[in-house]
Amino acid sequence: MENLLEIRELSKSFSLHNLGKNIHAVSGIDIRLGEGDFVGITGKSGSGKSTILKCIYGTYRLQHGSIWYNSKKFGPLNIAEATNRQMIYLRKHEIGYVSQFLNVMPRTTARQLVMQALIEMGRDQVHAEKETEQILSHFELDPELWDSYPATFSGGEKLRLNIARAMVKKPRLLLLDEPTASLDYESKMKVKVLIEQLMQEGTTMLGIFHDLEFMNNLCDREYNMQNGVFTLSH
Repeated sequence: MENLLEIRELSKSFSLHNLGKNIHAVSGIDIRLGEGDFVGITGKSGSGKSTILKCIYGTYRLQHGSIWYNSKKFGPLNIAEATNRQMIYLRKHEIGYVSQFLNVMPRTTARQLVMQALIEMGRDQVHAEKETEQILSHFELDPELWDSYPATFSGGEKLRLNIARAMVKKPRLLLLDEPTASLDYESKMKVKVLIEQLMQEGTTMLGIFHDLEFMNNLCDREYNMQNGVFTLSH
């Protein structure tokens, strides 16, 4: 398998049983990402963009097609057929996901959240503490918040923490679902700096963006999505 990720003829629909309807979210999606590629997806809300990322991450099961991922541990693996154990391993060690929403344990502090991500990757306590403080500082989260519970954070602070937790692991494949939504310009630029750093280190990325200006000079290829299908923008 030459590419890190190959999506072939991906289709996904949802049944609304109470209305007796079947909604097609995406249809006939093909994407190939080599190692170190950054592919961007744009399109209106509801066009099916997030469905693709959730299928790759194993949150949604696809009805048709395949998602081949060249895992460091398992070799070529069709995510559509992966076991729960395999997906848990991939999420911990190889595939990162940044969404607009932060789902955390209610009694876990911001510092603990980021440190847990690093310790899962095999970092020792001393290095995990150092890297945690570096990335929280990079995103200018007030040190007074580091040992607080994220439930008390503003929307922008939660999003910055979510990005920090995913990026600190330097995953092989990073899925970005509107990573700059609700961030101010300065915070967006800090996300961009880290994306550029990860690109230099060889991380492969697939991202969804509304902010087209943010994507300038970042993406190798850009797809526009309309009604669940792709057009290649450039």
